Amino acid sequence: MQKKRWIGILLVLLIVLVNSNGTFRQFINVPSEIRLFQGDKKKIHFPFPVSATAEVMDPHIIHVNGSFLSHVPIERNQSLAIQSQNIGKTRLTLKLFGKLPIKQLEVSVLPRVYVIPGGQSIGIKVRSAGVLVVGHYTYSNQVKQVIQVGDYLLKINNRPIHSISEVSQAVKEAGEKKKSIIITLMRDGKIKRVSLRPYYDAKEKSYRLGLYIRDSAAGVGTLTFYDPKHKVYGALGHMITDVDTGQPIRIGDGKLIHSNVTSIQKGTSGEPGEKRAIFFDENRILGNITKNTPFGVFGKILRMPGQGLTNKLMPVAFADEVEEGPAKILTVIEGQKVEEFQIEIMHVMKQKHPATKGMIIKVTDPRLLNKTGGIVQGMSGSPILQKGKVVGAVTHVFVNDPRSGYGTFIEWMLQDAGVIQKQKGSLLKRAISFVILQEKAE
Repeated sequence: MQKKRWIGILLVLLIVLVNSNGTFRQFINVPSEIRLFQGDKKKIHFPFPVSATAEVMDPHIIHVNGSFLSHVPIERNQSLAIQSQNIGKTRLTLKLFGKLPIKQLEVSVLPRVYVIPGGQSIGIKVRSAGVLVVGHYTYSNQVKQVIQVGDYLLKINNRPIHSISEVSQAVKEAGEKKKSIIITLMRDGKIKRVSLRPYYDAKEKSYRLGLYIRDSAAGVGTLTFYDPKHKVYGALGHMITDVDTGQPIRIGDGKLIHSNVTSIQKGTSGEPGEKRAIFFDENRILGNITKNTPFGVFGKILRMPGQGLTNKLMPVAFADEVEEGPAKILTVIEGQKVEEFQIEIMHVMKQKHPATKGMIIKVTDPRLLNKTGGIVQGMSGSPILQKGKVVGAVTHVFVNDPRSGYGTFIEWMLQDAGVIQKQKGSLLKRAISFVILQEKAE
């Protein structure tokens, strides 16, 4: 009888919620996981139609509505204010009438993270892990059938290859011996083995496979952050891809070097602009490159490039802390000097999982608009600051409106850098559900 009674109450409550103006929608939007840095507070606006209780598993970690108790009464139409106290994980259960559980929230309190915001123009040089096929220059159907544009050549005759010269040498040796070569390649993440026989190019007087290949890439970008505690950095805010194939470059090794902005091609509608820069002092390597992910390039930094706007640590923000409204970016538009420019965060995408397009931004600074027209190539990675925190990085420009573009959240970059641990297990399950704990409700 008791179970049926509570089930009946729950059904009535659901009908009330669904028919309440906006109440049900607000309930559905309450997250199942909340993450806070130590000392931060989060307010959840949820107008309870009836009295309720917030039950905290460990009140040593969080306080609710200023109370240090494990059971906190919630009045009708009262919001929840969660104040983080100590590092750890706990569970917050919302119960109607103090007995009927309808919602559970996993709450994680993490150590506050500080980084030094970048903005410096940097040169990026990478060598791929393997040799990338970027085209064919032979009409041999055999070559096109077994090797495709975008394939990575990893081994020849079971010997690892890292450069174009190693491929050329292996092809020459096989051609002179009139033998085929066994190529181990990677295509779409899968390893394949194929056989090809080099042919003799009478015009070039050498043996060929009939492929255009590339083993390195270089470009200019912007440093996003430096974490002196872990000696790591993040830059670009997006993945490095091959200019011809669009394929992500598999990093074998790489380095950051000094870069000096010499001029800027102003962006116009339909024609993205770009920073024109030169590399210099290439023997003084700033850092290495160990990762190339959808959120940028990462590695260890040996020394900070000069001309930064600040060397002071600044707190970072979780993705759900970012708000629409005024913000700033740090970037270089001349030489090596980092400057601050005004932007507006026009729209924030609510992301529970890492995704590259986190916010839409618009340049509002008159001086930057006059100089660059807005966002230009080479500006990718420029840190975005809001309310004294590092919140993200510039990533892409809108081709038809160079004043606007996309930004990514700093949280996802910090995860790929290894500064913030990626969430696993139940904390990744954000599905909204009604939790009916019948045994406890009896």
